[in-house]
Amino acid sequence: MRFKRTLVAALVSFTCLAGTGAAAAGAAVSAEQIAVTTPPTGSAAWLHDRSLGVTMPDPASASVTEVAAFFAGLSAPQAQHLVETYPLVVGNLDGAPPALRYQANQIAMQAELDRLKKQDPGATAQIAMLTQLTQPGHQIIAFDPRSRGLVAEVFGDLATAQKVSVLVPGSDIDLAHFGKVQGEAQALRAEEQQVSPGTTTAAIAWADYVTPVGLGADAATSRLADAAAPRLTRFLAGLAVTSHPSTPPALFCHSYGSVVCGVAAPTLRGTGTVTDMVVLGSPGMDITDASALGTGVRLWATERNATDWIGNVPYLEFAGLGHGQDPTSPGYGSHLVASTGAAGHNGYYAAGTASLRNYADIALGQYGDVTS
Repeated sequence: MRFKRTLVAALVSFTCLAGTGAAAAGAAVSAEQIAVTTPPTGSAAWLHDRSLGVTMPDPASASVTEVAAFFAGLSAPQAQHLVETYPLVVGNLDGAPPALRYQANQIAMQAELDRLKKQDPGATAQIAMLTQLTQPGHQIIAFDPRSRGLVAEVFGDLATAQKVSVLVPGSDIDLAHFGKVQGEAQALRAEEQQVSPGTTTAAIAWADYVTPVGLGADAATSRLADAAAPRLTRFLAGLAVTSHPSTPPALFCHSYGSVVCGVAAPTLRGTGTVTDMVVLGSPGMDITDASALGTGVRLWATERNATDWIGNVPYLEFAGLGHGQDPTSPGYGSHLVASTGAAGHNGYYAAGTASLRNYADIALGQYGDVTS
């Protein structure tokens, strides 16, 4: 019991501080978050809708292939009717055409923005972010106002991208704090374009799961990652049937996001929906080692910079607490990625760092240029 108490104290003290840093710094313990695991609002009415004379795919159980086939069989007016009638369903339905999802989510976000302005004007951070996201040019491929707000944005054109990257953030990322992962996705894509100007790319800031807030059990356990992993797996499956890059996407998993990616690893194994999994600032991945990914998926682990507090995390797992071994440790089976120039827990995407350049090389498939 003494060992367990010591471990709990260590994990609560160090594991997965905020992805932004600010929120957790002032919090001793955070409230337990409720994961979003059910289909979005409007799903029940969608299932019972017979106005088109067809059976609607179940948002909870239909495969992405079935969803894609359903939309392929609709006329443009029929698809538009569904976008306008069920924006939260269409906007979050993996396998639906991205262009329809973008349009649906604009409708859903505008409705939420109007609601907040009238009913909760004090939600200034959410209002500011929704005001930004509803401006022309934003491609929102997922939006759900439940919990603290779930959102994912595409930078680039999925219809023409030869290389696609998906960024999975860590703690404290939600609608109000989405700007952090937006900036990281834009930085990665800009670096890719600098490294290989002739390659078309897309980067997706995927904050479509309920993240831990501050310190506490949520950050020290895999409970929220267990709920997030199926969402990530399904999202990647949806990309596979709605976009056509030259190779499957690369995953970039920061902090608690690396736990999400690790929990998803067994279900991603053998699907062909991912080529590379890159972890940075990782507290562990809740897997034994890289073999959990199977063949065909490379695991890359970013070397911690000297000022990243994540190095103080006890890389243990006991009674459901902790996330296991350090992915950068010998014998884990990962390829090490240099991070020269990076500073702090959130500095790996900073311009001029070896880590950002290496991430671009990995995303582009230029493995021979990656430094360690």
